[in-house]
Amino acid sequence: MSQRYDLIVVGGGPGGYIAAIRAAQLGFETALVEREQLGGVCLNWGCIPTKALLKGAEIAHTLTAMGNFGFSADNIQFDLSKLVAHSRNVAGRLTSGIDFLMKKNGISVISGTAVVSDKCQLTVTNDGNNKSIYQADHIILATGARARALPGIEFDGEYIWGAREAMTPVELPGRLLVIGSGAIGVEFSSLYSDLGSDVMVVEILDRILPAEDAEISAAAQQAFLKRGITIHTSTGVESLQIDNGEVAVTLKDRQGQLIPCVFDRVIVAAGIAGNIENLGLEELGVNTERGFIVTDDYCRTNLVGLYAIGDVAGPPCLAHKASHEGVLCVEKIAGLETHPLKPEQVPGCTYSRPQIASVGLTESQAKDRGHALRVGRFHYGANGKALAIGDSDGFVKTVFDADSGELLGAHMIGPDVTEQIQGYGIGRTLETTETELMASVFPHPTLSEAMHEAVLDAYGRALHQ
Repeated sequence: MSQRYDLIVVGGGPGGYIAAIRAAQLGFETALVEREQLGGVCLNWGCIPTKALLKGAEIAHTLTAMGNFGFSADNIQFDLSKLVAHSRNVAGRLTSGIDFLMKKNGISVISGTAVVSDKCQLTVTNDGNNKSIYQADHIILATGARARALPGIEFDGEYIWGAREAMTPVELPGRLLVIGSGAIGVEFSSLYSDLGSDVMVVEILDRILPAEDAEISAAAQQAFLKRGITIHTSTGVESLQIDNGEVAVTLKDRQGQLIPCVFDRVIVAAGIAGNIENLGLEELGVNTERGFIVTDDYCRTNLVGLYAIGDVAGPPCLAHKASHEGVLCVEKIAGLETHPLKPEQVPGCTYSRPQIASVGLTESQAKDRGHALRVGRFHYGANGKALAIGDSDGFVKTVFDADSGELLGAHMIGPDVTEQIQGYGIGRTLETTETELMASVFPHPTLSEAMHEAVLDAYGRALHQ
């Protein structure tokens, strides 16, 4: 006997559980299948617990600068286990909260591993190896992604870490190698550097944070070098060997020079791969490409009744993109008026020190698309609030279409920019031009005034530089 629902979501991460809630709100009899913990990687092993750890790193940095504000302290102690426990406690509380939301919205939570065994049909296997059949007119795959392994470098949980091990260290590594300098690699580099590790970053491309605007990448690299983080770009890992409790690594730079190094631990943060395996996709002829499920503007696959959202459907692989797609997908199924998600409307945030945030096109991308540009910049060194809090490194950059005044992109590096970027995101969504942005009143004294000044500067009207 099979059980039937109107809609079933596979995966309980920020895309899946949001899709399930919205479906229940719209009157669908809804179920959610999850093989591990509600909340997915984001809430349990990604976005949220890393921010708890990074708060500890922020405190560590603040302590080094407290003399500037008249404070002094002796014999300051740090207990790594308590910081890790705080991070895990936060994740646990949020997982419990999602369980409550499932019950509140009348969503059936099914524990087990799902396979799309036929059109509009799932087979779910639980821990006891019992199989159950479920039918639904609509099945949404939200199975997420995992860290991409590198050839010859295997995660062992002791010396070679993925994100989970990096978030639950038993002791602080003295010498740490981070392979990859996207948002994840940069956040871990910043975290461990502030906690006291000697950190080296290796990036195969020619700059760190390669998805960001080139000026932002350059500023971030300078900030990290100033902190004592060693950075090798255009460099790969030639060999890696664990010997006598150490990790011996040989790097190879763009000139072919070999660089021998020794580390206590290695974090691999070299991208992600979609969790598309063992879902029954090949048997049903579901289209995939480069490790992700192919979908249209409304998250539909080529198999009628089957949808994919979030990381498994490809980049940008961000929790807020997954949540937005979950709502968009369900509302389209329900026949509501919806609009496709444009990837360039999705803000990106890196919670390192300094923070980095962006939305829209980089200057290079805008030029490649044929736009005539007006570019504005404003440095936090001329912002009163930044000076008052003792954090005035960084700047805001805006990119406008010179003909229409459209805000094509905004890029920020500096204090709390991850909390400010959404101002530009809303502006882009509302198709705001420079006229409205320049006419907007920004409160004083705030960091956000730098956002206003960067707009003014694009049109030769900056007031404080």
